[in-house]
Amino acid sequence: VQLQAFGGGLVQAGGSLRLSCATTGRTFSNYSTAWFCQAPGKERKFVAGVARTSGTTYYADSVKGRFTIDRDNAKNTVYLQMNSLIPEDTAVYYCAARPGPYYRSSSLYTYWGQGTLVTVSS
Repeated sequence: VQLQAFGGGLVQAGGSLRLSCATTGRTFSNYSTAWFCQAPGKERKFVAGVARTSGTTYYADSVKGRFTIDRDNAKNTVYLQMNSLIPEDTAVYYCAARPGPYYRSSSLYTYWGQGTLVTVSS
């Protein structure tokens, strides 16, 4: 499966962005999907995930109440709505997919998008 993430950009603190990750290739509904981010000089970290079957969503503590992940199986797309952005959210955001159950660890994801840069100015 191929993933393409887009929707990043420059936004002021307190603003919002909506990231999209379009997928092609395999049956999207068979894959659990997640968003990760990586700031300069730091390790890639989990942001949010959604299980393939139940649709249950999971969030890093740092984004709970501000970010929302959702997926549209009909459009083969997963979204990340980012509200109340803060400068610490600045990073490259990656979408990822794996066949089967959801996991939080990035090492368990097989397919990755190219990343989209989010910059939050203070």
